[in-house]
Amino acid sequence: MNKSFGLTFGIYPLSVAGTPFGLAVGPEDNYEKIQLALKDLRGENKTLLPRNYLIYTKEWEAKMLSNADRYLDVGLLGDLTLGCGDWTHHQELAIELDHWLAFIRKVINQYGSHIASLQITNEPNLSFMEGSKPYILQALVEGVIAAKKETQARNLPIKVGFGSVPDSPMAVPHFWESLAKAGGSTFINSVDFVGHNFYVDVFEEQPLDLKQISASVERTLHSLRKKHFITAGIPTSVPIRVTENGWPTGKNPIANVERPYEHQANVLETVIRTIYNLRLDLNISHYELFGLRDADSSKEDLFHQYGIMRDDYSPKPAYDTFKKLINELGI
Repeated sequence: MNKSFGLTFGIYPLSVAGTPFGLAVGPEDNYEKIQLALKDLRGENKTLLPRNYLIYTKEWEAKMLSNADRYLDVGLLGDLTLGCGDWTHHQELAIELDHWLAFIRKVINQYGSHIASLQITNEPNLSFMEGSKPYILQALVEGVIAAKKETQARNLPIKVGFGSVPDSPMAVPHFWESLAKAGGSTFINSVDFVGHNFYVDVFEEQPLDLKQISASVERTLHSLRKKHFITAGIPTSVPIRVTENGWPTGKNPIANVERPYEHQANVLETVIRTIYNLRLDLNISHYELFGLRDADSSKEDLFHQYGIMRDDYSPKPAYDTFKKLINELGI
């Protein structure tokens, strides 16, 4: 396969998962087992980038840099996302912009040679996460510009982008129109990709069949490219990255429906093949899975069971499916 026609695959390799109710946590990460799994999944000659997160607040900066040191030590600094703000603290009405931009530059200066891409903000248009912050558009725009300037000044081949989620009752209204007003040509010229986090057949009240899942993926990505990018003035040359996607096992808390391991494999294959078939028409470059292992396999709620491995690193059926798809469709 010509490499230019494949997808670049990635995966969130750690266990902690953010939820609307706080963090889903469980047994500690085992970095040796993580590395063995990543090596096995990518095989002899395919790419599988680790995707990780640092969440900035002025108070958390030292802790986040310590996390980055640990990710560097264990080889997990591939695609890095810098989230912005503590969304559990609703009184945080402002950001010290100089400190935020200095943090971005510091990450690039200290870890830039180990980073493939830097995403500024994860879900800035999700109303109960980063989108709850009145400063988020300024942090996004100024952060992307600062990151691009710093990578260029240091001659680092780091791709710079920002994150997003689909329209929903939980999305920030008129986000893309507001981004167009806040942005400008310097911002647009600094954007190398737009990450899109979306989960199909996860939070719906009733389960979807595989055809409905494929149709939902198509609607989501067509809407991003054909509607929101145009609204924001983002050109077709800027690729979409599917930066978070997955199908957890366990139990749906809304419909109270069991989510079996075998169906996880079928859903992920349907989603990934649909994205692959859209990649040329919509300029989609990456698919990054959330995630490698469950936070806690003993807890039946789906927030603890996003992994294609259990929390002891034993594989679910979806593990072999994902490995097969990387080998067949990846670069």
